[in-house]
Amino acid sequence: MKKKQFVFLSLMSSFLLVSCGSKKETKEEVSTDSLPEWAIGEFIRPDITTPVIMPDSATEFYCPMRKEQVKWEESDTFNPAAITKDGKIVVLYRAEDNSAQGIGRRTSRIGYAESTDGINMVRRKEPVLFPADDQFKDIEAPGGCEDPRVAVTDDGLYVMFYTAWNRRTPRLAVATSRDLINWEKHGLAFGKAYNGRFENLDSKSASIVTEIKDGKIVIKKINGKYLMYWGERAVCAATSDDLINWEPVLNEQNDLKELARPRDGYFDSKLTECGPPALYTDKGIVLLYNGKNGSHDENGDVNYPGGSYCAGQFLFDLNDPYKVTGRLDKPFFYPEAPYEKSGQYVDGTVFIEGLAYLNGKLYLYYGCADSQVGVAICDYK
Repeated sequence: MKKKQFVFLSLMSSFLLVSCGSKKETKEEVSTDSLPEWAIGEFIRPDITTPVIMPDSATEFYCPMRKEQVKWEESDTFNPAAITKDGKIVVLYRAEDNSAQGIGRRTSRIGYAESTDGINMVRRKEPVLFPADDQFKDIEAPGGCEDPRVAVTDDGLYVMFYTAWNRRTPRLAVATSRDLINWEKHGLAFGKAYNGRFENLDSKSASIVTEIKDGKIVIKKINGKYLMYWGERAVCAATSDDLINWEPVLNEQNDLKELARPRDGYFDSKLTECGPPALYTDKGIVLLYNGKNGSHDENGDVNYPGGSYCAGQFLFDLNDPYKVTGRLDKPFFYPEAPYEKSGQYVDGTVFIEGLAYLNGKLYLYYGCADSQVGVAICDYK
């Protein structure tokens, strides 16, 4: 396909292609051809005609729940996490078998792929995280382990947040690893908070705050605690002392504190679902998120298909990480390539979840129409 370039800056009468992190913009309102100074972009698709990860009907593993060999990534591969390890990018992607029809009706497992250039992938033959006959089967089976996000501490502990889906209640769960292959499950992120008050809360999409340090993205504490943004119907927050047990942030009424919500008439009129790990910058904390558009006859943005998922950005204040100080009015990334508009989600999706830093570039990995994995790349100095 043709190379797509998403963001241009017009200054005076000249036309200048700018690199990520160096944009000049005097107003917060974002047009289709500009980004404010604080935003991260431009993200460009590589000049390729296919996604970077696609379903594979040849790989099998023995499923401990079904007690048989399963083609675990036969139907769809999408919604990936990403991180850099030992000079390579590792992508942890959601894979679905062919056990049923319909979104959320199959079993999801987490696969592993790695790449030296961020595009050409070498994949493991078996998943690295999946429902098993263990103490967590009641929260993970039969739907599985979905939509991972991953980040790492300074001392090399990898933390994965994923949706445990038992086909009753989707809930945030946590796992940790030292090698990205062998994972220890810890159960529900909010299971112990406030004496179990939020144990059965619908929850997903955790974006922990990180920073670029010594050439890699690492987890950063805010005001002495780990901080995540999470949620899909509204952006909420949670804090932790140990990365495993999390407490949702509450408002003065002792309810969940909602930091941002969908907006009528915009690309995020239906959902504001948190994306990859948030990035601490000198301008503020930048949260990339997935905005779902409403239908055109209701409250959606007529410039994008109804039901489509496009990518937006929030800016949170460094001194008050619960305060939104910037927000894009138009998406910085949206479905354009054919494989982003054809799949099991026919309205079109670029569902961003993975952000990796390698050799001065940011690699943004995303789900294409709930069926394949794509990547877009940004120079980031």
